Formats: sequence, C-alpha cells, structure tokens
Amino acid sequence: MLKEKSKKNYPKKILTREEKLLVQKIKDTTSRWNKNNVTRTKAYLDFYHRHPEIHWAFLGHMVSRNGGWNMTDLKGGLLSRLLTEKERVSFFTFLERGNWLIFQDAFPQFLVYEESCKRRQNLFYLLQHLGVSIFMETLWCQFWEDPDSYTLTVALIINEQSYLESRVLKNSAFKKGVLHTLEFKLQDFLSMNHILFPYAKNGKIELIGQTLHHFESLHSRILLGKRLYTVLFGNRNRLKMTEKWASANPHSGSRKDYWPHIFNDVDEGVPGRIFKPRIKSCQLVPGSSRIYSPKLQFAWKDKKQERAEPADWYNDWNVIHYLNDTKEKVDGEIENDYCKTLERLELAAIAKKAISILD
Repeated sequence: MLKEKSKKNYPKKILTREEKLLVQKIKDTTSRWNKNNVTRTKAYLDFYHRHPEIHWAFLGHMVSRNGGWNMTDLKGGLLSRLLTEKERVSFFTFLERGNWLIFQDAFPQFLVYEESCKRRQNLFYLLQHLGVSIFMETLWCQFWEDPDSYTLTVALIINEQSYLESRVLKNSAFKKGVLHTLEFKLQDFLSMNHILFPYAKNGKIELIGQTLHHFESLHSRILLGKRLYTVLFGNRNRLKMTEKWASANPHSGSRKDYWPHIFNDVDEGVPGRIFKPRIKSCQLVPGSSRIYSPKLQFAWKDKKQERAEPADWYNDWNVIHYLNDTKEKVDGEIENDYCKTLERLELAAIAKKAISILD
C-alpha cells in the first residue's frame, strides 16, 4: 500500500461541516500547547498517561526534555562562556524551530487518534487536512486494525526526522548559521549531543541514554531514534521507574530537575572569582558552587514561529525497511561519558577565559 502511495497523489476527502470544525479544534488545541518547550513536553506526557499504548508520546516527552536542557544550557554556566551571544541565539532558534515543528506535526496525529477512540471510528483521513504525511495516515490505519506499538513508534520516528530534514537540516539559514559553524562541529568532538533519560533507583538518580553523532545524517537520526526507543522501552522495570520519575518531576528546562547536587537554577557564581574545575566523577569538588542551569521561562522568551512549509516528505517506499526490528541490543550506558563531557566543557571554558585574559 505504501509502495503505491509513493507514486500517486491521493486527493483529499471533502469534509463535512462537523469534520471541518473538528480539524480546526485540533489545530487550536495544538497551537495552545505549542507555546514553548515546557508546554510541549507536558502535553506529550499528559497524552501518554491517557494512552500508554502510544509509546512515541513518552519517547517524545523524554527527548523533548533534552531539547529544553539544550536550550537552557545556552544561558547556563558553561556554554555561555564558550559561545557568543549571536551564536547562542542562532542555536536556540535552531533548537526551538525543530522542537516546534515536530510538535505541530505529531500532536495533531495524537488528537485524531484520541478522537477516533472516543467515537470508535477511524478518522485518520483527517490527517491530510492537518498537513500530515500520507505515510503516517497509512501507518495509523494499520495500527487501528492491528495495534502494534513498536511499528507505530518507529513509523513516527521515521516521519518526524524526515519531516525535519527539508525544513530544518537543509534550510540554508540554519546550515550557514548553525550546522556549519565550528562550535557545532565541536559538539561531536566534545560529545555534547547526549540524550539522557533519568530514573530513580534506590534513592539515587541514574542516567541512561545515547549519544548522537552525525546530526546532519537522516539515516543516523532514525537509527538513533530506534536505539532510544529500545533503551526506554526495552526494560520494563526501568521504564516504570523512568515514568515515575517523569511524573514526579515536572519539566522546567533546568538540569536541576534530575541532578540538583550538581546543577542549580539560581546562579551561585561569585563575580570575579577564579573559574576552576568543579566536577570530578559526577560529584562537585568540595566547596564548589553548582553549575548554573536556568529554568526555560527565565532563559528564553516564547518565540512566535512562521507556519510550517507545506509538503509531504514521503516519496520513496524504501523507508519501510526501517520498520524492521533488528533486535539490536542497546544497554544505554551513558553516565560516565556524560560526566567526562561536563569535565571537558569546564576545561574548555577555563581555557577560553584564560585566553581572553591574555588578549
């Protein structure tokens, strides 16, 4: 069926007045929750609580938390010392556009599914009127008949990353202002692209996740999404602990949400004090101040976004091969690498400070 649809242009169904009102209601609800990273992240989790069979909603929630942490890092105690104001604004604009785009594409799909459940009727023909790819309309219809959470999750991973490809990754402004900058390339060198999933175990916050390399590669991002899904849902006990942590700790954008022993949303730094390493083996050096990690609401103002470019990314049925379950074993071990990254970032910030003093 997907093979056929890659070659044909399927006309939109003419909607009744009631259906048009429903489409508008879905758009309005999506817009209301798409104000900023905090509201989006909460909306994903609230939906997952109502529909735990839609695994991507929780995966999207946890990845969106990381998006918020990356945004506030730009105004925090480490990256703010390494990047210029112009670079920080460019990076935020890039992160916010991607976060906004994914939500405005994914969340209407969830609302159509929810409405279908309420009415006990397949309403996925509405997705084309919401700018959603024919690829996802097909996969939602399949899920409606055969509710396979794995296949739907991977389909959503493929869809969202393909959706971003032309609108963000191949956008000339982002390529020039962000993707081709030295700092973005340094992220790979410094291993700053960690995606972290916290959970509480025996009174201690543990971290699992993955590190993204080759951000500009659609193939790499889809495979990363599949690995993250395995990390999050592959161990049922750990999943429950992660769900419990997420529900008990509302997303604020500050990394204090998961590691208050290292991060604080209040700047404890003293002006004029010599900047020296504070992190050793995931612990603060005694007598050191915590790393500043502000809440999103104090770091960045809500940004009004231009409408998404209308286009269906789906034109090659070969993407269905990503739907195959490779049974890849992924342990998710990331905490040690993340701690080393914090140490490297501090050293880089200290070196930059020393160079600026010498200049």
